[in-house]
Amino acid sequence: MSVRNVKVRPVVKPEEKRYRELMQKHHYLGFLPKIGETMWYVATVDNEWVSLLGFSASALKCKVRDVWIGWGYRHQYGRLKLIVNNSRFLILPGWHIKNLASRTISLCLKRLVDDWSIVFGHKIILVETFVDPGRFLGTVYKATNWLYIGNTRGFRRVRGGYGKAVGKPKMMFVKPLHRNARRILSQPILKDSYKTGGVKMQIRAEHMFSLPVFFKTIPDPRRAQGRRHNLSTVLAIATGAVLCGMRGYKAISDWANSLSQRSRGRFCCRYENGKYLVPSESIIRDVLIRVDPVSLDKAFQLWNKKYGEEDESLAIDGKVMCNAIDKEGKQTHIMSVVGHESKCCHTQKK
Repeated sequence: MSVRNVKVRPVVKPEEKRYRELMQKHHYLGFLPKIGETMWYVATVDNEWVSLLGFSASALKCKVRDVWIGWGYRHQYGRLKLIVNNSRFLILPGWHIKNLASRTISLCLKRLVDDWSIVFGHKIILVETFVDPGRFLGTVYKATNWLYIGNTRGFRRVRGGYGKAVGKPKMMFVKPLHRNARRILSQPILKDSYKTGGVKMQIRAEHMFSLPVFFKTIPDPRRAQGRRHNLSTVLAIATGAVLCGMRGYKAISDWANSLSQRSRGRFCCRYENGKYLVPSESIIRDVLIRVDPVSLDKAFQLWNKKYGEEDESLAIDGKVMCNAIDKEGKQTHIMSVVGHESKCCHTQKK
């Protein structure tokens, strides 16, 4: 039987139960539920299932990949959706056809970009995968021109973050779906055609610890009676949510509720009955409406000066003001310079 007869297509809804059962039974890692953006594929020969593949969201953090791409944390968080992870690959028992695995994955990658764009509404430009060197050599990926970029450190993501215990390091392979994938992912300004949402960044643990400290000097406009959350904590959480792309009180509140207990502790949240509690939407709204905007802006600018990255690129625009003459009888010129990373606007009049 020739691999030329192999066809690859997405798994349709009525077939998902069969896909789950086969993956759970025959894959050593078992079945992986659909979480977020996920696509399942099946390879067939004369309508018989011979292979299964699963693609899902990329790894949130992976040092070997992040170093290979060369992006900073401010860029990374908003661009992870341009990368997908080949999370499952299974050749079903009884189908021992020469070059079946390489043929299957090659056919799948040829249609993956278009399928992903149709289903999820945005492009993808890179595929990644992890290989357990104790079980496999990555031969299939090498045969289909994937790039081996190194081994992971063995940390495993768990609920609320990453586990402290180090497991077995995995080999990591990547496959660019665009010839300039690395440049696109690492460039300071992303083209509109590759944007998958609003401007976002990923705040780190040191940011969570530091934000409440910088906001402690801001006067609290609320009555002392009935305060359940420190003003600095409420402002720090609201700021963190906005930095991560949240807009509106409801979105900020949802982001706060999604924080792990460890992250809540870093924000100095109220501790009660063995748990850290985040402020409610009404408290966040009340604080942001009543707080002194000048004091808030000053405190945040001090924080940004210490923790913000320098601008990698600037946008410059200049205009001549009509009917505006200075003391020397010359027209007034305005030049504005905006930092793409810091969002700071520097205006010079001449």
